[in-house]
Amino acid sequence: MAEITLKSLAHTYLAEPMGPEDYAIREMDHVWQQGGAYALLGPSGCGKSTLLNIISGLLQPSSGEVQFDGCNVNALPPEERNIAQVFQFPVVYDTMSVYDNLAFPLRNVKTPESRVHERVMEVADVLELTAQLKRKARNLTADEKQKVSMGRGLVREDVTAILFDEPLTVIDPQLKWKLRRKLKEIHRRFNITMVYVTHDQLEASTFADKIAVMYQGQVVQFGTPRELFERPSHTFVGYFIGSPGMNFLDVALRGEAVLAGDVSLPVSGALRDAIAGARSSNVKLGIRPEFIEVHADPVAGSVMADVEDAQDLGTYRILSLRLGEHVLKARVEEGRVVPRRTAHLRFPDNRLGLYVDDFRVEIGHE
Repeated sequence: MAEITLKSLAHTYLAEPMGPEDYAIREMDHVWQQGGAYALLGPSGCGKSTLLNIISGLLQPSSGEVQFDGCNVNALPPEERNIAQVFQFPVVYDTMSVYDNLAFPLRNVKTPESRVHERVMEVADVLELTAQLKRKARNLTADEKQKVSMGRGLVREDVTAILFDEPLTVIDPQLKWKLRRKLKEIHRRFNITMVYVTHDQLEASTFADKIAVMYQGQVVQFGTPRELFERPSHTFVGYFIGSPGMNFLDVALRGEAVLAGDVSLPVSGALRDAIAGARSSNVKLGIRPEFIEVHADPVAGSVMADVEDAQDLGTYRILSLRLGEHVLKARVEEGRVVPRRTAHLRFPDNRLGLYVDDFRVEIGHE
């Protein structure tokens, strides 16, 4: 196991990059602590797989360092980093039995056969592969092959970390939840540093203790699933996390009034002062659909919006609401009154986030 540190790391596929937009990985510093379960979350093309391949040694960074326990490993080839990597598509030897597939990494480093047997049986038990050990890998289902691929990463005791690159993509949706649960069980049992790459926020939040959200080659936030949901540090995190994503209102100060378009928003003095101090025209207020208070009648500190649509999702409804030039989403729990044509919305101060140039700004009431 190891602590993995990325120090001033950057990578470009271009010979002569002209600016930050030419980098697949923009310069970053990041740490994954020993024994942690982490997710690397982001959309396609944000740099997730590039970063994973740099850590494993399959790709050399353009600049900066990859450190394991404080030691620079840039010059080490993959086989000397003791990294296990599980890819999107299972990597197994079809002509070998499941037992021999699991044993191969150990036999490759001359492990005594008695110890090979112990480890294979232990890992097979954890992955529920014991009954399949004598079968040829080519006869397995896709999810069974992926479990074998995971087992090949787990079987070595000297492994520094296991890197998972969207490992459940080819798995039947009904089996994904079972394998995610199995990965959590494996982490608790073996206490190995694990980094799980995915574009699926549900996979990330159910697997990881902490999530690194990537956007345009940068880690824009690193935190627990709750922190990402309640206090996104970048507008992209707000959009990407949650269903529906966070609402954002472009705002400006006119005299003492905070305006979203032509609508005056009742906000705290601290928030008004923070908006006044922003040295940018790109200023937004963000609030989750879950945190908007929806009322049928006017209440103190509310603004009126038109109800455009109400989507019934069983235990709750998602309302589409027009507030001036903005369309907002609000979640109304089962049993609450759903206004038909107009609604009165209240935005609690402690649930509003201020974003300047897309990054969250701390304000007095937070």
